[in-house]
Amino acid sequence: MPKPNTLLCTIGVSLFYPNLSNLAKETQTDPILCKLAAAYSAAVKERERRINEKSECRVPDREWEKLGTLLHPVQPTDRLCGAEINSVTDLVGQGSIEHDRLHLFHSDTDDGEAIAKVLESYFTRTFRNVNIHRVEGLRDDAPDKFRTQGLRNLAKLFGEQVREARREHRLCAINATGGYKAQIAIAVLMGQALDIPVYYKHERFNAIIPFPPMPVALDFSLWERASGMFTVLAKGDACEPWERFKDDWDERFEPLVNRVPMDDGKDYLELSATGQIFHETFRSRFQELKATNLPLKAKPDQKETPKLGDHAYNQARKPIIRFLEKVTELPYVRYCHTTYWNPDLPESTRFRMSDGEIQGIYSNKSWCVKFRVVTTATTQDQLPVVVADLNDWLDT
Repeated sequence: MPKPNTLLCTIGVSLFYPNLSNLAKETQTDPILCKLAAAYSAAVKERERRINEKSECRVPDREWEKLGTLLHPVQPTDRLCGAEINSVTDLVGQGSIEHDRLHLFHSDTDDGEAIAKVLESYFTRTFRNVNIHRVEGLRDDAPDKFRTQGLRNLAKLFGEQVREARREHRLCAINATGGYKAQIAIAVLMGQALDIPVYYKHERFNAIIPFPPMPVALDFSLWERASGMFTVLAKGDACEPWERFKDDWDERFEPLVNRVPMDDGKDYLELSATGQIFHETFRSRFQELKATNLPLKAKPDQKETPKLGDHAYNQARKPIIRFLEKVTELPYVRYCHTTYWNPDLPESTRFRMSDGEIQGIYSNKSWCVKFRVVTTATTQDQLPVVVADLNDWLDT
């Protein structure tokens, strides 16, 4: 059985705190540790100087990269090297993974970025390709941002890398050893949902712990039907009025969203970290399945130009036509026909099922138009698949 050749690794701060910070405080006699302690102290002092001087320039990457080079003579199993080096070394050493690609996900902090630079430098001797990713909002000094943005963004980045790997026929694994406890939990849940191996190494034990597959199955059809809502809520810091989705609402969505009351007295929805995992899981699965589930390509004589209803679209007419033309270019779409126009209603652009048909919603956040999408689908079962693909198209 082939081994994973792409490792996604969460990053904590144990390399700096307490490891290298304690090393720098103590008197060292070993020449290797002396150089390492001096280099760490110099980099930290330079950072403090720049902060005190309110300099916009950060410590040069070469200062952190130097630490990575100086760590090489230290035994990688030594606790001084930190949780990430210890665990990745064990995974490679025991043959659990191939050392091809490594992705390092660090917190939205200066320390997180610095440690990522150190580890990037260190692992270039082990992996053929090393990439670092900053997880926006993942910072422990902003709990609300950590919960609403950080954990979601971590799940989103994991999903992106897994989809990219699968497109290139690479296998992934997750090392969930480093980082905040909540970050580790998200990594474990993400790996189980995506059916990829997840590993964890506790600092007190030598053994690497593999997490078993998730014992329950998530509802793929639920995601297909509501893919428009998930696509909208998964964008950045999206927070949308619940009323926009009430016609499609299912009580099973509740654990996947956070309800946020606003000053206008209305409930708004934002995707929870679990909801982001749900979305990323099925978006990745959909990429693998859609080729065999989408309807056939429309023949040239089945294609028609977009049809606009008898409404006064004014200056919106041209952008509406351009958008509908792009939709019609998709292989399985025959034509689009507008059914509703409101010059004063902001909406969220998406596709959905409505009365057994595919409905598109297009908005510039001040007006909206709704339109029927006619495709080559021959069964009702194909329609949710088309809806999911249309929403995926919107997000690319």
